[in-house]
Amino acid sequence: MSEKKLISREDYIKFYPLSSRWMDNDMFGHINNVIYYSFFDTAVTHFLIEARCLSLKKNPIVFYVVHTSCNFITSLSYPEEIEAGVMLKKIGKTSITYGVSVFKKGAISAAAYGEFIHVLVDRNTNKSMPIPENIRQKIQSLMKK
Repeated sequence: MSEKKLISREDYIKFYPLSSRWMDNDMFGHINNVIYYSFFDTAVTHFLIEARCLSLKKNPIVFYVVHTSCNFITSLSYPEEIEAGVMLKKIGKTSITYGVSVFKKGAISAAAYGEFIHVLVDRNTNKSMPIPENIRQKIQSLMKK
């Protein structure tokens, strides 16, 4: 059985505006594939900062990216305005699996979608750790009801 493709705007809880840059385009005139991973990372990090789950310099907890994937549907090009959608697919003892998508501003269907997995790590020991309850609750706000 295949997994549901999260390509519709209604699949996502939070959206973050992103700007494409001239340097994001490749020789074919569209945003290069690797840039979508940066869009995913930026959107998830923005959520974590906004939800007060992450302080970039002081946190005793760090979020390590252990897996990302991206499925491309249609191309985007500079100077398009972009929105990245984020939702929670799964939360485990030490890991979080987000669904992420990139949309042309206002579009109903995604140009690309994928998944982004974090493992929580103790900054001092560099070992994975259980997700603290206060962070778990904030991240669960991304779960589609």
